Amino acid sequence: MSDQPRRPRRPAKPYRRPKKDPVRILAFEALRAVDERDAYANLVLPPLLRKARENEGPEKFDARDAALATELVYGTLRRQGTYDAVIAACVDRPLREVDPPVLDVLSLGAHQLLGTRIPTHAAVSATVELARVVLGDGRAKFVNAVLRKIAQDDLDGWLERVAPPYDEDPEDHLAVVHSHPRWVVSALWDSLGGGRAGVEELLRADNERPEVTLVARPGRATADELLAEEAAVPGRWSPYAVRLTEGGEPGAVPAVAEGRAGVQD
Repeated sequence: MSDQPRRPRRPAKPYRRPKKDPVRILAFEALRAVDERDAYANLVLPPLLRKARENEGPEKFDARDAALATELVYGTLRRQGTYDAVIAACVDRPLREVDPPVLDVLSLGAHQLLGTRIPTHAAVSATVELARVVLGDGRAKFVNAVLRKIAQDDLDGWLERVAPPYDEDPEDHLAVVHSHPRWVVSALWDSLGGGRAGVEELLRADNERPEVTLVARPGRATADELLAEEAAVPGRWSPYAVRLTEGGEPGAVPAVAEGRAGVQD
């Protein structure tokens, strides 16, 4: 037997329960509904937001929570094709072999890392906590490893790596860069009948986050009342119009709920 004294064992770290983030859990639930039921995000999200606003206690949503949840859901879905290509480059198996709920969590994390101003450490840690809540600790480790790979570069850097060269396959290049199915790129290109600049401008515009525009119904509400809402700015053309630049849930605006204002294109 060795005469060397045994090193004392390090005490095991106590188990820490994952932190529940109501905003990201709601975003995950919306993505699962879109994937599992082929639901439309614009029909799934508003009831979830409405229910979250009616909650009492720490899970009750305010305007910032609703805006963040909206951005996470719509932003992730808008850039899903691009994020799939990035995630595929960071996993050791075909993307079809990744469980759909895991892929949804990874996509949410990818959007926070590559498509928002959320700091890298916050995006990774918040998404890993979400994974612990909805997937379990084991798969959360996988999520953590993949997100740390994604965090090594920004969106432009990843596009250079995962999009095929334009000269070799222009349609597939545009499909990955602008997150549109290849057949959509082809159809738009044929419809425009022009060069690369025209179709790229259209694809880029199609990915812009839409703003919610409200109309103050004359004699029942005023634009000034609607401008009191968070991130609200005057409309461009009508004195009765107000734009909610951060999106959110229009039904939570009192004037809209009471029928004194409405949503318009």
